[in-house]
Amino acid sequence: MILLFLGAEIIRRRWRSLCAAGIVWLLFGIALCVDALDGTMWVRPAYFGIAMILEGLVTFLAALGSNGTARRMRLAYGGVIVGVGLLMIDAPWHNDLAIALVAGLALVADGVWRFASAWVVRFPGWRLAIANAVFELLLAVVALEPWPTWYKGEVGTLAGILFIVSGVNLVRIALQLRTLPAGTPLGTVFNRGRARLMLEPIMPAVPEAGSETDDTTAAGLTVYVWTPTEGVRVPVYQSVTRYIAARDEDGVISTGHAALGLDGDLYISHYPAVEIDRDAGNFAQALRATTDNDVPGRFLPSYAEEAAGWCEASFRVTFKVFDAHRLRAFWQAYRQDSTYNLTNRNCSSAVANALEVSVEGVLDRHRNAVPSVGKMLLSPELWMAGLIRQRAMTMTWTPGLVLDYARALNATLSPPLQPWWVRLRDMFKAISRQYRRGHGHPGSGMATPVGP
Repeated sequence: MILLFLGAEIIRRRWRSLCAAGIVWLLFGIALCVDALDGTMWVRPAYFGIAMILEGLVTFLAALGSNGTARRMRLAYGGVIVGVGLLMIDAPWHNDLAIALVAGLALVADGVWRFASAWVVRFPGWRLAIANAVFELLLAVVALEPWPTWYKGEVGTLAGILFIVSGVNLVRIALQLRTLPAGTPLGTVFNRGRARLMLEPIMPAVPEAGSETDDTTAAGLTVYVWTPTEGVRVPVYQSVTRYIAARDEDGVISTGHAALGLDGDLYISHYPAVEIDRDAGNFAQALRATTDNDVPGRFLPSYAEEAAGWCEASFRVTFKVFDAHRLRAFWQAYRQDSTYNLTNRNCSSAVANALEVSVEGVLDRHRNAVPSVGKMLLSPELWMAGLIRQRAMTMTWTPGLVLDYARALNATLSPPLQPWWVRLRDMFKAISRQYRRGHGHPGSGMATPVGP
C-alpha cells in the first residue's frame, strides 16, 4: 500500500533501492531458514511472538474506530494474532506443537480458499493462483511435519519462507517498474486480467502540485455502496450478505452495488445493460470471469438518477485527499469499453481501480496534506487495507470489500486528529480514573461515571 501512495513516478526513479531492499529481504529470509533448521536459533520464536502481539493490539485499536461487521472482523483477527503470539513467547504455556497445528491449519484453510476461489471464478491468471494455493498447502505440510527439528524451528522456517517470497516479489515489482512508461498507473503491475489491460493505455502526464492545471482538490470524491440486502426481504447471515451476496425468498440473488462520484464532474456506476439472471441455479456459472460471461454494460449518469431509480446508498465514504486529474484520465480510458462481467469487470472493480488511481502518488504530490510514511506504517488501517486488497485479488471485488477498503484508505490518508496511541493513552487514563473513583467510595456499589 505504501508503494501505491508513493506512486509509480517516484518508485521508478528509485527502482534500484527497491530492488536492493528486496534482495536484502530475501537474504534475511534465507538466513532465518538456515538458523531455524540447523538448531542454532539465534532468532528466537519469542521475537516473532512479541511482534504478533503488538500487531494484534494495533488491530484491536483499529476495531475501536469501526462499527458492525468490520469491527467484529478486526476483533476476531486481533484475537487470533494475539493468541498465536502468546503461544510463541517464552512462557509456561509455550507449546511448539500447538504453534505448528495453528500455522498448519491456517495455511490449509487459506490455501483451500484460494484454490476454490480461483477454480470457481476462473479470473485471468487463475492457473497461477492455483499454483500459489498448492504452494501454500505444501507449506502447511512443512508446518505439520515434525521433521527435522521436531517443531522447534517451526516459526523461523515459516517466517523465513515468507520473507523469501516477499523479497522475490519486491525484486519483481522493481524490475517491472523500471520500464514502466511515464504516466502509467501502478495497476498495470499490481492488478490482474482486464483490470490490468484497461490501465495499459498511457494516461496523460499528471501536472505537478501547485501548477496552474493542478486540480487535486477541485471537488469532493465520494464512494457510494449499496449492500446486498437492499431490497431483499429475507435476512441471511450478515457476513455473507455484506461481502458476497444475499438471497431472497424467491431464490433471487443480490450482490449489491458500488459507485464513485466526483462532485459536479463525473460519476462511475457500471451496470449490465440487461439485468443478469441471478437465480441460485445459474449463479455459480455466472461467477466465472471468462469471456463467455461478458455482457454489454451501461453507465449511469449521476447519483441523483441512480438513487431516484432505486434507493439511497447504504454507506458513503468521502475523501479529502485525492487527485482529480488522474481520476478523470482513468474514467476517460475506462468508459471506452462498457463490457460488464460479474466477477472480472463489475461495478466494484471499477470503483476500486478508480479509487486506487486517484490516491496513487499522494505522498509525492501532497507532502503537507497526508501523514508521513513512518506514521502510515504505524496506522492499523494501512495494514487492514492491504489485507482487504489481497483478499479481493484472490476472489473478486464486492461492494462490501470496496466499502471496507475505502474506509481503510481514507482513515490512512486523513487520520483522526488524535493518533491511535494518544487515544489508547486516554482510554487507559479514563479506566484508571474510573477504577480509583470506584475504590474511593467504598459501599457505593458503583464507580463514578466518566465523561467522554
